[in-house]
Amino acid sequence: MDDQKPSGTDAGVSGPDRNNAIFTTDELKHAFYDMVLIRRFEERAGQLYGMGLIGGFCHLYIGQEAVVVGIQTELKPGDKLITSYRDHGQMLAAGMDPRGVMAELTGREGGYSRGKGGSMHMFSREKNFYGGHGIVGAQVALGIGLAFANKYRGTDEVAVAYFGEGASNQGQVYESFNLAALHKLPCVFVIENNHYGMGTSVERASASKALWRNGEPWGIPGRKVDGMDVEAVRQAAREAVEYCRAGQGPFLLEMATYRYRGHSMSDPAKYRPRSEVDEMRKNHDPIDRVRRELLSVGVDEAELKAIEDKVKAIVVDAADFAQSSPEPDPSELWTDVLVEG
Repeated sequence: MDDQKPSGTDAGVSGPDRNNAIFTTDELKHAFYDMVLIRRFEERAGQLYGMGLIGGFCHLYIGQEAVVVGIQTELKPGDKLITSYRDHGQMLAAGMDPRGVMAELTGREGGYSRGKGGSMHMFSREKNFYGGHGIVGAQVALGIGLAFANKYRGTDEVAVAYFGEGASNQGQVYESFNLAALHKLPCVFVIENNHYGMGTSVERASASKALWRNGEPWGIPGRKVDGMDVEAVRQAAREAVEYCRAGQGPFLLEMATYRYRGHSMSDPAKYRPRSEVDEMRKNHDPIDRVRRELLSVGVDEAELKAIEDKVKAIVVDAADFAQSSPEPDPSELWTDVLVEG
């Protein structure tokens, strides 16, 4: 596993420029809050799943928090987001209400899709979050559609299309690269390389070992980034977003990250040794990294504890709301099926 660990020193991997501050202290505290919120929310979702209160599939984002939080810092209102089924982190980072997200997980009326979408299919037009998609790689083609709409309307808004390394060699992904490059679409492609597509290591599944170079045939620039370091993620996202806003076309980011849990809640993850996960948690945890950075610049431990307590209260409230919200009315079976032209 050593050759798979996220690292800021591997060839082609970008890390933060330590000569320039990537975050102010207040920004870093906000990033800490967002990352802890995602972690605690996902832990609680896992508990509710184990209690039988969440049905269907449930893919947790634990371990990957720095990716979406770092990228979100470089986005502005109007930028579009689309991702796969491991989507709760993107929802929370985009500012979606934890109550609505958790209630959708439990299939309740108070959820973002009124209890009909579940974990993989919830949306928020208000937050420009376009899913949550259960078909592997399908969101990438939809993502360039969002980018095309931005360009067609003459805005400088960008679309961010997240997908995993398991989807990175799909035909529709390469077709999307071609169209995005051909039309210079403002799309940031983000490969969340957590090293395991379901139970198969990327080392066994991909002939290309440098996924950040997959866009080169179409002239798409790419970077490999330490996805366990929110500062490195933000710096790379800044470059990619600025490139897209300037009308130069798409940009590809490969985020070297790691998921601590199985592919989904039903996956015992026996294809990797427990020692591998423990080593990642101990030496590469993205939240611990931010905590150490904040303590090193003089932030008091009590302030960080207060942030964690605030997050805990929000997650408890979201879980309570999700369990007390009523079931959808049967009439909801017939809504949102067809949009009149």
